[in-house]
Amino acid sequence: MNEDRIGDAAQFLARPRMSGPPTPAAPADLAAATVAEGYAIQRALHAVLEAAGHGLCSGHKIGCTTPVMQAYLGIDHPCAGEVFEATVFGSGAEVSLQRFHKVGVECEIAARLGADLPARARGHGRDSVADAIESLMAGIELVDDRYADYRALPVPLLIADDFFNAGVVLGTPVTDWRGLDLAAIEGVMTIDGDEAGRGVGADILGHPLNALAWLADHRAALGTPLRAGEFVMLGSVVKTVWIDRPSTVAVRFEGLGEASVTLA
Repeated sequence: MNEDRIGDAAQFLARPRMSGPPTPAAPADLAAATVAEGYAIQRALHAVLEAAGHGLCSGHKIGCTTPVMQAYLGIDHPCAGEVFEATVFGSGAEVSLQRFHKVGVECEIAARLGADLPARARGHGRDSVADAIESLMAGIELVDDRYADYRALPVPLLIADDFFNAGVVLGTPVTDWRGLDLAAIEGVMTIDGDEAGRGVGADILGHPLNALAWLADHRAALGTPLRAGEFVMLGSVVKTVWIDRPSTVAVRFEGLGEASVTLA
């Protein structure tokens, strides 16, 4: 895909994120064929959205890190996206349903970095990424089905569009997290007080920090390594729950507290 087509694909994906109608099936000449093309379009899309007032990208999301999400979306590998600072909310925020086409919520652990994660000769592992983590927190990823039919789009275009991301809600940072068993930690999501799903940290690529290590290597390979101050959403331990009415959503992880948002 040449540079002009990459730019056209970015504009094609930007429209529904700037109050346009849902994304239709992509024309053949804009349907990225490879994952590498998907990430190239993602970079171009970010430039378009930044210019439109979304702010800079201040964090990252990783999609398809758990069996439940891989089965749900039919994708057998992790996918990375970025999060714009204008779409980052603190716990307890009220967010308008009008911001979204069809909003969904996911139950995640978020990591805030206190150090950069540059490329390593042998790649990153749990220990190397753990040393860079400043804090962990409960988080909600806000996703948006902004497509006429997402199944009609190739995976590289879903990657290009930040893999459904539309924002995040972050709980209180926990700096004293190293004594927690992150593989066994349980996360629970409730909608208006009723349980909507639960899962454990081991559902995320066997261990939540495996997801962070994957992203650190991925970003380093792109030449844009993870930096201190950024946050990373590590993947949902529950299947996406779609919200079609005003609701209060809360997620809680043992030892990491809670994050909540009211969608009104």
